Amino acid sequence: MSKTINVLNELLVDLFNDILTIEQRALSEGEFKDLSITEIHTIEAIGMYEARSMSEVAKDLEITVGTLTTAINNLVKKGYVERERLEGDRRVVLIRLTKRGKLAYRIHDKFHKDMIRETIQDLSEQEEEVLIHSLEKLNRFFKSKYNLTSKEG
Repeated sequence: MSKTINVLNELLVDLFNDILTIEQRALSEGEFKDLSITEIHTIEAIGMYEARSMSEVAKDLEITVGTLTTAINNLVKKGYVERERLEGDRRVVLIRLTKRGKLAYRIHDKFHKDMIRETIQDLSEQEEEVLIHSLEKLNRFFKSKYNLTSKEG
């Protein structure tokens, strides 16, 4: 059991660090080198299709609207996001991706899909099911143990 714990710990830590490193490298070498990982995840939370309120996006990212405002200010300056006030209630600020923001979203989404395809390409259907089941259990454990909310998506 001790060997299993050590191996799994090493694998999880390595995977987590590697994914972050790969994401950062992909960003820094690509067309969107002006984006940080946090900014690309903010773009991801805004989504492709509909304008969303600042409070909705802040809730999804589990940050305050104040923290999101700082991030959105930077993304507006860089040309990835635009904001507008709701006609009926000028206090509500809606944000949406610009054409450039949507392109960054699509490229990041493709990166994730490619990563998953590579991960499962040589697995049997049974191995895929075991992997999914194991990751779901791990995910549920982390969410219950550390009071995390479930991300839609």
